[in-house]
Formats: sequence, C-alpha cells, structure tokens
Amino acid sequence: MDARARRSLVFHGVIVILLGLLAGFPFAFVISGDLAGEVRAWRMAHLEGVLNGLVMLGMGAAGSLLLLSALQSRVVEISLLVAGYGNVVASILGACFGVRGLTPEGPAANLIVFLLFTAAVVGVFVGLSLAALGALRSREAREPD
Repeated sequence: MDARARRSLVFHGVIVILLGLLAGFPFAFVISGDLAGEVRAWRMAHLEGVLNGLVMLGMGAAGSLLLLSALQSRVVEISLLVAGYGNVVASILGACFGVRGLTPEGPAANLIVFLLFTAAVVGVFVGLSLAALGALRSREAREPD
C-alpha cells in the first residue's frame, strides 16, 4: 500500500476515534439520566468510532506489508474511509434521532442511517478483502520456493 494512503488512513482513523470519544459524552449523560436517549444507541455510537478508527489506524500502520497496485491501494483507502465515517456518523445520527437504520424506510433519518450503514458494510468488506489479497501476495512474494 502506498505511503500517501497509509498516512491518510492514520489521519482519518484518529479523527474517527475522536468522533467516537465525543459520542461518549452524551452516552455518559444518558447513563446518568441527565439526557434522554437509549443507552444501547449511544454505547454503539461511542464504540463504532473507536473501533472503526482503530481498524483504519491498523491498516495505515500495517499497509506497508501489503502488496497492492496503486489502484488497489486507493480502493482500500476509500473503502475504509467510507466504512469508518459511515459507521460513526450513522450510529451518532441513529442515537440522536432514535432510529436504527435496519430497513430502507422512513422516516428520513432512518433512511439516511440505513444508507450510511449499508455503504459502510460494503466499504469494510471491499477494503479488508483487498487488504487480505495484498497480504497474501506479500507473503507469497517473500516466501522462498
């Protein structure tokens, strides 16, 4: 994976983690009863940011071990950006509006959350599948015959 893509994933991974940490504030207020909302939804918003950001950071850190073309490297980067931001934004919106986004139907907030989660799921599968391919190629290129 090229250095630009790795730096991008590290930078955006940190931003996604920060968004998840910020979602921890309303989570704490909901737990304490100082804010109305669903504990489950805010827990998810908090964890989505932290966990997706860690995936992005990990891929950025380990990306030099992947043997990918320039196009594949870019696809991994974009896919994981969509996954990270899609998951954290969808879960925060879901918690704010009291929707889960499990089905493609109204109200509008639910439909938006559904679309963001769907894009994120596609992104993570595409990104991690290509990363696995790059790891396999790298392993095969370095193993003695």
